[in-house]
Amino acid sequence: MSAGPPVVAIINTTPDIVEMLKSAIEPAGIVVVSALTREIREGVVDVEQFVRQHGPKAVLYDIAPPYAENWQFFQHVSNMPAMKDLQFVLTSTNAKHVQDLAGRHQQIYEIVGKPYDLDQVVQATREAVRARPTR
Repeated sequence: MSAGPPVVAIINTTPDIVEMLKSAIEPAGIVVVSALTREIREGVVDVEQFVRQHGPKAVLYDIAPPYAENWQFFQHVSNMPAMKDLQFVLTSTNAKHVQDLAGRHQQIYEIVGKPYDLDQVVQATREAVRARPTR
């Protein structure tokens, strides 16, 4: 029985960035599902149900301005029971600022649209998919 291609969830504030990331990640043989941070915050999307429905192996999560508030919201989301076994790849448009909030142990990938940035994010996403054992 084939498990099929791995699934990655993108959680971001900007639909255009979601599409850019999706276009970069899907050629790596990864299925992408997405939700907007605002919709999760407002309760339009139940993020735990979203994760149970799609079964992602990793979550590509963006920390947007205001950074402190969105870092705190990420902490809340990432500590939900449905998220406990997921790998997270964190992105931001200001990696240094988020790094100061997150601590040195947390890798933050800066996305400013350069192909090199996207290559790093795709590579980190591939590694995150492999890091979680399949069920």
